[in-house]
Amino acid sequence: MSVEKKNGTSNYEYVTARVQARRAALFDDEDYRKLVRMGPGEIARYMEETEYETEVNELGSKYGGVDLIEHALNRNLGKHFNDLLRWADGQLYEFIARYLRKFDAWNIKTVIRGIYSDSDSEAIEEDLIYAGELDRRFLDRLTEAGSIEDVVEMLDRTRYGDALADAYADYEETGVLIPLENAVDRTYYEGLIGGVTQTDNRATQLYVEFLQAEIDFRNARNALRIARSGADLDPADYFIEGGELFRASELSQLSADVGELVTFVRDSTYGDDLSAALDELERADSLIGFEHALDAALLEYSDHLSHVFPLSICPVLAYVLAKEREVDNIRAIARGREAGLSEDEIENELVML
Repeated sequence: MSVEKKNGTSNYEYVTARVQARRAALFDDEDYRKLVRMGPGEIARYMEETEYETEVNELGSKYGGVDLIEHALNRNLGKHFNDLLRWADGQLYEFIARYLRKFDAWNIKTVIRGIYSDSDSEAIEEDLIYAGELDRRFLDRLTEAGSIEDVVEMLDRTRYGDALADAYADYEETGVLIPLENAVDRTYYEGLIGGVTQTDNRATQLYVEFLQAEIDFRNARNALRIARSGADLDPADYFIEGGELFRASELSQLSADVGELVTFVRDSTYGDDLSAALDELERADSLIGFEHALDAALLEYSDHLSHVFPLSICPVLAYVLAKEREVDNIRAIARGREAGLSEDEIENELVML
């Protein structure tokens, strides 16, 4: 996948209509409640009756159980996001292609986490999503790297190389992955928003507004994760430029107090749109609960922008987030059932609105 220009004018009406149809086919909360009562085999059969039919049938002779579900989910996700690029023309294509680099960032972090936890290359590969710019052969070579240092060296000639090389010393010193993961996120987000020329064009302004919101929520997530890690790291050192809500100097203080962080967001421009999600943030009693509430808040805000600006980039990017949420939820259910978790324990792992 490339961000080379595609000829023509942006075809927002056509693409948003296609996206609306795809959005209507996504699983809803009732589907998830059905799935949590099923075993992996039943989940695969349920998926076969949905838009995952092609992937389940094609992969069913090679995989079974959770492996089949994982591979079907990732293949379907890549297909849907490449469809967005196939449909889009002009500046809209460029916006989508740049945004989908997030899966390069996802894949790099997945490889690093896998090697850190001593997973084998096949297990790491199961979590890769082939929807970014890095090609499959290169990603497969990354999964076979012998160490995190080898991964950093292999990425030297990519846009992530310099940031990862700089962060590697902090990783070695602390033993936690936060410096490396943040280096990947900063490279992605700062490159994404920095590559957009400020203009009076309303389409570009909406794209920037969407990205700023995502950066704001990423900063909130990172700040709390650093505070909870116990590592000697200052959240301000891992601040991602480009958002509107925080300054680097504020982040250290806010990360130490969830209540103060929620109040800060509630008093911001996001407050009215995110009231219910912020209530959930205050109730969250764990890091994973807080992160899921943040994910739900970003989904809610993206849906708000989509309703206000229906013929824009916003419904397309909101669909990307919603489709990611669907795949993450189905994966969490399948893994939870395989691990013998209770229905309540599995539901706590889901992002539900």
